[in-house]
Amino acid sequence: MMGEFNSTDFLKTVSSAPGVYRMYDENQTVIYVGKAKDLKKRLSSYFRKNIPNVKTQVLVGHIKHIDVTVTHSETDALILENDYIKQYMPKYNVLLRDDKSYPYILLSQHKHPRLAYHRGVKREKGRYFGPYPNGGAVRESLHLMQTLFPIRQCDDLYYKSRSRPCLQYQIGRCSAPCVDKISESDYQEQVTLASLFLKGKDKQVMSALVDKMNLAAANLEYEMAARLRDQITALRKVTEQQEVSTASGDMDVIGAHYASGVACFHLLFIRDGKIFGSRSYYPSVPAKTDLTEVLHGFILQFYLNTDSQRSVPRDIILNSDFKEATLFEQAIQTALDKKVSIKTNVRGERARFLKLAHTNAMHAVNTRLSHKNTIEQRFALLEAVLENTQPIQRMECFDISHTMGESTVASCVVFNREGPLKADYRRYNITDITPGDDYAAMKQAISRRFDKIKPSGKVPTILFIDGGIGQLRIAQQVVDEKCTHLQNPPMLIGVAKGEGRKPGLETLIYGTTETTFNLAHDSGALHLIQHIRDESHRFAITGHRNKRQKTRNTSTLESIAGVGPKRRKMLLQYLGGLQGVKGASVLELAKVPGISTDMAQLIHDSLKE
Repeated sequence: MMGEFNSTDFLKTVSSAPGVYRMYDENQTVIYVGKAKDLKKRLSSYFRKNIPNVKTQVLVGHIKHIDVTVTHSETDALILENDYIKQYMPKYNVLLRDDKSYPYILLSQHKHPRLAYHRGVKREKGRYFGPYPNGGAVRESLHLMQTLFPIRQCDDLYYKSRSRPCLQYQIGRCSAPCVDKISESDYQEQVTLASLFLKGKDKQVMSALVDKMNLAAANLEYEMAARLRDQITALRKVTEQQEVSTASGDMDVIGAHYASGVACFHLLFIRDGKIFGSRSYYPSVPAKTDLTEVLHGFILQFYLNTDSQRSVPRDIILNSDFKEATLFEQAIQTALDKKVSIKTNVRGERARFLKLAHTNAMHAVNTRLSHKNTIEQRFALLEAVLENTQPIQRMECFDISHTMGESTVASCVVFNREGPLKADYRRYNITDITPGDDYAAMKQAISRRFDKIKPSGKVPTILFIDGGIGQLRIAQQVVDEKCTHLQNPPMLIGVAKGEGRKPGLETLIYGTTETTFNLAHDSGALHLIQHIRDESHRFAITGHRNKRQKTRNTSTLESIAGVGPKRRKMLLQYLGGLQGVKGASVLELAKVPGISTDMAQLIHDSLKE
């Protein structure tokens, strides 16, 4: 335990230079990071006698230590503030949890280039188009590209092992360069047109196709002209459907709305005069935080996060006044070497875009608040039904999923008073049990959940078991054994399916007394139980299917000692896939580069066995 923080002595040592400060609690955990143009003046404001802001009052009550880092300028302080927030994730800062890298479309650098979805580090050679706001936008674009330009989208291993055209060629979505159904010059021409289309140069693509169609018609190549006509028609339909802005250049239009502790930033990404996509962001906002700080935290972490590989546009349009606009422009230019302009007063089409973004942000916040209120009401109803003196702060639900005993997975989903707490969801791969033994699977999952649990740990108020009396008894035995040291062990309730597995007919069972009870089908408390039960089932079956698919996709070659990724690749390429490898003789296997006669014999014998 640390002593009380002496603010008077501390402030005597603080410089008036610009810099960043980190506030620590009694556990030496960073709870807040801030920057200041004048550190002494800014830090002194925290320790005045009358602090109007409730959040600041709470924060100051937890301060046990403050570290100060002096910088050369306020711009440097802003950049360092972002680095510290990303490093420490302080609970009293506005936090934007946007760690995912952004997706791109990759046009690879091969003899026959392919179009592919890409996320993460750009390791493969080729041209990258994007970033797109989300994975769905990339997949939609790739699907669109297949209908416009017959370029392959298959992976290289599949492409190299083809001996005849695949289904994509049959339905007109690939020109089958793998089996020479198209000349190299014609394929490269389609690649060039696709590249121009992805860059937004629709008119140039259309003009090139029209010229080629006229030339084909003049040369009496009517089949070629007809194919080009169909391609032009498809392209024209697509370009007519796309929303096009008359405003040139790139810009992000940000609609911000903040109410009752919920903030939403809805962004319209406009690139080359087109709406490239949209996305909503919901930063984690500490209680009693004002809009100015919320806006500061979002802009800081969104545009100075270099890890996300996000493209920064020339203009950033906001619907809220932002006093630090000039400072942020300087910081972005210093950190990213990108000149930007942050604007709040716009007219014409930009104003219409801004109104659209703000409307979406307001709708998102209202929807979230309505959901939170509904969840809170259902928690209150469940407390009344259970007559539990202890408020329900955390609920967990376990479910088991398998297919005839194969790839058994247990799920644990968590709800708090705001709804699903997805960061705390867990899956357990069940091993060393008799296939199909749900009781053993439940015992293993519950044992692993409560093994070595501490009184200060995350203990659920209620633990739901998706199953009947047998699974509930097993779970209750484990909890009784492992939770004896807890002051408030979880209450167990089994959720048994009703007649015909119809929702609303569930039977609920207390774990300690094994007495049963039912709730009305329109009860809010039952709807909450159904919600967490259905979520646990969804989470379990998703994990099970992924595990099962991974197991079934595992090549039998992987189980052979000495056959690593490179040898597997060579075998599959030279022999046309796994079936070709299985049907090959020892002599044929030995002809594959990197495969000796002894290795060929081992592979042959292993596959026959």
